[in-house]
Amino acid sequence: MYRGMEKTYDPAPAEAGHYKNWENSGAFACDPRSNARPYTIMMPPPNVTGSLHMGHALTFTLQDILVRYRRMQGRDVLWQPGTDHAGIATQMVVERQLAEKKINRRDMGRAAFLEKAWEWKEQSGGAITRQLRRLGASPDWARERFTMDPGLSRAVVKVFVRLYREGLIYKDKRLVNWDPKLLTAISDLEVEPREVKGHMWHFRYPLADDPTKYLCIATTRPETMLGDGAVAVHPSDERYRHLVGKLVRLPLAERLIPVIADEYPDPEKGSGAVKITAAHDFNDFEVWHRHRDRDYFRKQKDGGLINLFTPDARMNGNCPRQYQGLDRYEARKRIVADLEAEGLVDRIENIVHAVPHGDRSGVVIEPYLTEQWYCDAKTLAGPAIKAVEEGRTVFVPRQWENTYFEWMRNIQPWCISRQLWWGHQIPAWYGPDGKCFVAESEDEARAEAEKWYGAHPIPLPSGGDRGGIAANESGGALGSRENPPPASPGKKGEIVLTRDEDVLDTWFSSGLWPFSTLGWPEQTPELARYYPGDVLVTGFDIIFFWVARMMMMGLHVMKDVPFRTVYIHALVRDAKGQKMSKTKGNVIDPLEVIGTYGADALRFTLSSLSTPGRDVRLAESRIAGGRNFATKLWNAARFCRMNGCALKDGFDPFAATQPVNRWIAGEVAQAAGAATKALDSYRFDETANGLYHFAWSVFCDWYLEFAKPLLQGEEGAAKAETQATAAWVLERLMRLLHPVMPHMTEEIWQAFADPSQTLMTREWVETGDARIDNAAMNDVRWVIGVISLVRSVRSELNVPPGAQIPVIVNGAGENEKRLLAGYRDFIFRLARLASLGFEGESPEGSAQAVLGATTFILPLAGVIDLEAERARLEKESKKVADEVARLNAKLGNPQFTGNAPPDVVEEHKERLSAAQATLSSLDAAKARLKA
Repeated sequence: MYRGMEKTYDPAPAEAGHYKNWENSGAFACDPRSNARPYTIMMPPPNVTGSLHMGHALTFTLQDILVRYRRMQGRDVLWQPGTDHAGIATQMVVERQLAEKKINRRDMGRAAFLEKAWEWKEQSGGAITRQLRRLGASPDWARERFTMDPGLSRAVVKVFVRLYREGLIYKDKRLVNWDPKLLTAISDLEVEPREVKGHMWHFRYPLADDPTKYLCIATTRPETMLGDGAVAVHPSDERYRHLVGKLVRLPLAERLIPVIADEYPDPEKGSGAVKITAAHDFNDFEVWHRHRDRDYFRKQKDGGLINLFTPDARMNGNCPRQYQGLDRYEARKRIVADLEAEGLVDRIENIVHAVPHGDRSGVVIEPYLTEQWYCDAKTLAGPAIKAVEEGRTVFVPRQWENTYFEWMRNIQPWCISRQLWWGHQIPAWYGPDGKCFVAESEDEARAEAEKWYGAHPIPLPSGGDRGGIAANESGGALGSRENPPPASPGKKGEIVLTRDEDVLDTWFSSGLWPFSTLGWPEQTPELARYYPGDVLVTGFDIIFFWVARMMMMGLHVMKDVPFRTVYIHALVRDAKGQKMSKTKGNVIDPLEVIGTYGADALRFTLSSLSTPGRDVRLAESRIAGGRNFATKLWNAARFCRMNGCALKDGFDPFAATQPVNRWIAGEVAQAAGAATKALDSYRFDETANGLYHFAWSVFCDWYLEFAKPLLQGEEGAAKAETQATAAWVLERLMRLLHPVMPHMTEEIWQAFADPSQTLMTREWVETGDARIDNAAMNDVRWVIGVISLVRSVRSELNVPPGAQIPVIVNGAGENEKRLLAGYRDFIFRLARLASLGFEGESPEGSAQAVLGATTFILPLAGVIDLEAERARLEKESKKVADEVARLNAKLGNPQFTGNAPPDVVEEHKERLSAAQATLSSLDAAKARLKA
């Protein structure tokens, strides 16, 4: 009936087999008809193009721990899975495949390209979900969603139209992060700062009324100076106060631009004067925005917003003729050379600076002035801020609320359009005169257009037809985004509408995830039951991009927060605290790790290192340690099986006759209580480490050692009771560890329980102290303390492991003497004693140790070389003391703590803590010998 246990645990077949059984049995599924209390976690949808990396492994491990724990508590759990369509990433994958066949997407047209993209999604888009299964993730796969599936697409369109009609979505001309290779706006998250070697050029701008004098400005991008609209100085800067309102000559462009006063320039930085290139710098754009109504800007070309680039970053017609058509870097060289020829280059500095690059394209990103669709994030942010202020949504750890508030209170308009084909095409259509109609369908837009043009006739083209902007075969408007040229007319009397070619930012659809996945806009039973969610588990890097958007959208559409708690976990770094990257060669591949050590070893390691507020420093040796823990548990379970341990119906270890069995029952109850408390407070590290301590130190190292003589002794009531107790403890331990290490615990559990059942549906271990025998707990813990004390002295003083030594006990009370007598055999065997006496003198060459009021004297003369040991301890102590002093000095140096990377400072603190602990141990050993 019960499954056998091989000599060693092989994770690969166990993990695959148990996962298949779990999924096929429907154990992951929620039940909307259940009377149980619901528990909801929305899976952050990984990119459909993605492959499992260590960040995924961390976040999905933590989520899986929570859902398995809540299932065992009897909750009706929905862990909603799905994938994100990943606009840029997917489009690039498909474009690369087409490029291998010498096909350009623009040649094939939008419809044909999208067909290829859907083909790729169906064939290759499921890799990430298969990899999540290898990790052991247990979401309700039958409810898997995709951000572009029909239901979610409908939700996206409906929300867009609603927000537009409420005035919260609009078109505007602002600066965006522009990728000149992909030819699209991108989000801040898709911009990657890279340290590069460059130059800081200092140029002279002559005063208009006295060309012999000039203002000196500095720039890292000389090609943008042709678009300067002003030079700004700080209003408190006495050096330039007399120049405010005067004009300077913009070299090469031969325009006069004003000197203006603004708080933005830093008088202490450089010359204190900065060029304002509003169309090509985000800070400059804000300066322009503050001054845009002043005459000195209103009278300039384009109001001082002079765009210099084409979409592919070549110099456009707003530049002097000699630079038009040049690539931005070629133009840079020519502009610097021309300024040098005019004697207007003051100096050039070599610098290393961070330059924004597209994380997908790898090219330098341009702040670019273009018309895009925007969402009024400031209005939507108000209720989202209030919800966190009022505690309706709580961040864990709480300090991340400050990060959330800082961003939300300073939020900018959200650019929601992208110049891509893969994604949710914006539901906007344009009439012949450019009038925009936003609607849920083309038919609805056409009805609105006919009504509009019926009341507002437009001039007819020659021939009497009412022409429109015809669509090309790809569905996009011909010509540029902002000024489409006239196109051939439609049929007589027909209004030709052209759909907006752009798609929505991926984060727009992701922002609707908590309710769109549950069937909204339909009022489904799932929506009523599982919204809002209980907790969102995610990294801090997407608080702005995803968490904030879900809060805004959820409150606006659903009138309630999307989740009650946001648990923010840290980043996974390498063992030295450095960010993992392929270029550094320090990436740890979770799939390779799973293949080598098993999924449970990885899961245990990640959870044990998940300390709030600290990044996870991961080394493969730590994962090997997780594997070793699994091996320890397996060997302990095999030992129990080999010694006849089996579950016994109705058995109650709290009523056992053997004190050691009542003690371990109490330890189980306390371990369960601690694990429950830790999981309820999202202390995954305390959960894993607490259960590790209980399993390794309490159960394996102590209980099984105490139990050996009973388990391997003569048949009788004591043996039977201990066999039943050991099996009971092991079964409870597997339940407690199951959320963290699901596969191995299932394998062991089925060796003791009915293999036709599954551990993952068993109830969580009961907690509480009411049935604990405190007397047994105190007695056994004191005995363990005695054995540990003797072992510690032996270790500190290098007593040979095989040497059996005498011990003299002074100051023991009646209870202590009772325990020393009652547990004499255990103490002699586990502490390796030769004899135990009471109230004797301390012979010369003895070591002493104290436990409470009792003193233990260990005569060591003849067992170790006492003088050599004293010399060793003194030498080692001095060495460690010097290290402590060195580390203290370094950490006390503000130059080090202020300039060193945080992970380096943290590493030094950890080394100091370890050195101090070692020094304390050495001092204790020296004191024992002196005594």
